[in-house]
Amino acid sequence: MSRGVIQPSQQKLAEKLTILNDRGIGMLTRVYNIKKACGDPKAKPSYLVDKNLESAVKFIVRKFPAVETRNNNQQLAQLQKEKSEILKNLALYYFTFVDVMEFKDHVCELLNTIDACQVFFDITVNFDLTKNYLDLVVTYTTLMIILSRIEERKAIIGLYNYAHEMTHGASDREYPRLGQMIVDYENPLKKMMEEFVPHGKSLSDALISLQMVYPRRNLSADQWRNAQLLSLISAPSTMLNPAQSDTMPCEYLSLDTMEKWIVFGFILCHAVLNSDAAALSLWKLALQSSTCLCLFRDEVFHIHKAAEDLFVNIRGYNKRINDIRECKEQALSHAGSMHRERRKFLRSALKELATVLADQPGLLGPKALFVFMALSFARDEIIWLLRHADNIQKKSTDDFIDKHIAELIFYMEELRAHVRKYGPVMQRYYVQYLSGFDAVVLNELVQNLSVCPEDESIIMSSFVNTMTSLSVKQVEDGEVFDFRGMRLDWFRLQAYTSVSKASLGIADHKELGKMMNTIIFHTKMVDSLVEMLVETSDLSIFCLYSRAFEKMFQQCLELPSQSRHSICFPLLCTHFMSCTHELCPEERHHIGDRSLSLCNMFLDEIAKQARNLITDICTEQCTLSDQLLPKHCAKTISQAVNKKSKKATGKKGEPEREKPGVESMRKNRLLVTNLDKLHINIRTLLLHQLRSQLGENYVTIDITWFNNVLLQQTAPGTATGTHHHQSVYKLRCSLSELLGPYHEIPSESLMWHISSQVAELKKLVVENMEVLTQMRTSFDKPDHMAALFKKLTSVDSVLKENDHHWSHFVLPLPCSGGSERCVILSHSFPG
Repeated sequence: MSRGVIQPSQQKLAEKLTILNDRGIGMLTRVYNIKKACGDPKAKPSYLVDKNLESAVKFIVRKFPAVETRNNNQQLAQLQKEKSEILKNLALYYFTFVDVMEFKDHVCELLNTIDACQVFFDITVNFDLTKNYLDLVVTYTTLMIILSRIEERKAIIGLYNYAHEMTHGASDREYPRLGQMIVDYENPLKKMMEEFVPHGKSLSDALISLQMVYPRRNLSADQWRNAQLLSLISAPSTMLNPAQSDTMPCEYLSLDTMEKWIVFGFILCHAVLNSDAAALSLWKLALQSSTCLCLFRDEVFHIHKAAEDLFVNIRGYNKRINDIRECKEQALSHAGSMHRERRKFLRSALKELATVLADQPGLLGPKALFVFMALSFARDEIIWLLRHADNIQKKSTDDFIDKHIAELIFYMEELRAHVRKYGPVMQRYYVQYLSGFDAVVLNELVQNLSVCPEDESIIMSSFVNTMTSLSVKQVEDGEVFDFRGMRLDWFRLQAYTSVSKASLGIADHKELGKMMNTIIFHTKMVDSLVEMLVETSDLSIFCLYSRAFEKMFQQCLELPSQSRHSICFPLLCTHFMSCTHELCPEERHHIGDRSLSLCNMFLDEIAKQARNLITDICTEQCTLSDQLLPKHCAKTISQAVNKKSKKATGKKGEPEREKPGVESMRKNRLLVTNLDKLHINIRTLLLHQLRSQLGENYVTIDITWFNNVLLQQTAPGTATGTHHHQSVYKLRCSLSELLGPYHEIPSESLMWHISSQVAELKKLVVENMEVLTQMRTSFDKPDHMAALFKKLTSVDSVLKENDHHWSHFVLPLPCSGGSERCVILSHSFPG
């Protein structure tokens, strides 16, 4: 099969993009760690701070990249003594820089190949190809920027090479090219702007295709609200309809990622800003949304200053410079409030989504896209806040302090928990979707193609066969699905059909590309739910912002309305390991320890908060109990005696002492005592944590229960220490919470017992009516009451019946192994 001079199947564009992107992240991880090590006096290589080598290091850096070992014996004498140790200890650093150089060579080669093939890029059609291409450009750019920020790079490379020459009599074979690269990329973006001139067409085409995606993702909260974004209940009649889009993978594409593509992409191919209105519109919109971008982890890039510094030396760019300045002012004055309102909207939207899905988990099938969109939107806003709060460029900081951020994170964690818990539900839905609908539609599209070369036909036929063979029984049998091969084949097919002389051009069959993008999303719902959660909701960046992370946690605990969400912080610690990479395995242990220590600290603080609240409740109860001590009644008796004898008591105008229990005589339901507040706080702090961890094993409690019921209670107990009916009622309610999903069993039993007791008591009242009537009027006559009590009939049977009915409830609870065990809950209620 002829594909022209350059055959895309032989160029393996898909495979190279996949490998280089993964390797690029690994290289970023290694270079980032070198930068952090060199910036830490305790972790910096000892040779860079050794006073004996100070003159030698300065000499090497001054002469870099030249190597002059002759006639400099005095300055390099100490280096001669340390050469073997230097070679040993700096090898990891040096060869990491060599790996960066080799990575750069491979990227440049692939970019040239893509230009030669005249590849068609459109994020809405060949999504994987376009995304991986833009990712590679940004990863390459980011790597060179972070490399240029390692101030000790010349000293490290030079020291290693001098030690190598002193040991082996010649420089390392990679040193000449490596040294030149370090010099060339002193100002990396300026160098890369020159380097990307021949790549401008391909890069600008890929970026301009974002005009169909980025503007609609970068909307205000009011626009989201008016569109009822993410709402499942706004249109009840369509609730069961599958969420559809022609650009499925673009709907949950990270806004942060797109902004990096746009900013770095248009810096590298800046000429298109002068000739294409769509490009300029995207550029301005991105510059108005943020003041800084994430390079890698906590390394940031200040957009406006860097762009202005680059454009200021280009003739005829005064208009572009004015654009940058105007966008900077716009970002400083409005971006903070815009993102604050987005977070406010997302809190309510995610709460609604999580609540509906908890009640109707079957909706996770048709509405899975909404879940991942919600997670992606929330993740982007949280990361934006974290990054900008650490790099504030304006006097007012109100927009960068969000005391309700824990609530948003909590609902994210609830949605993640729903996806993990109901994964099989989603699998069943999408297995049927793939086999019953997607396979049929794709087969029709393939049959209607006017031209379909052999290779492409084989691949698409395999897609149809793979989907057709799926069945629900595979899900029921617990079969492990793996569609990675199918997704890689689609990536390859995108590469084959996107070159200029392809027999089957995807640019002419966009409906095929959009359909396949939808199918790929459906396959991920079957075999890659965990990976999808990482892609859309990973917040491992908190690992790098420990101080801000702990501050958010403390704010959460201090605000009673937010303390119920504090469990989200230890849950976030489970994200940390996802930021590690196999090319830098040594950091896994360190990040794992940090994750564990922060998790333990958060749990300890939550426990301390609960302990303090319980202690305060006990103190309040003791204070109330002390008011009933005999010593406090002396003054009351004295006042009564004096009042009876009409003697003056105390000073005039002295307020009358309140009697114990007055605090419970409510005049207004809105009146909340300190004890009420403590009960509410302990309830919100602990029960919400249990609720988030136990899934459905709890009953939903409305907070208004406190205002309508608990605030009407009388004192916690009578003067004799017995329970009031309200305290018994509160105890029963707490018991029903603990019983959780098994509440129906004891409730039915309880109602049966109550009805039978009421019937028995009615019979006894009728039987003893005359005596009870006499007793009702004889409370002040103890002797007469005792005589009447003896006349009551069936007293012993009532007590025995009460004890039989109320002292024990036997409740079957399932064990983890599925068998049942009997748990006896005992409680003695007052007769």
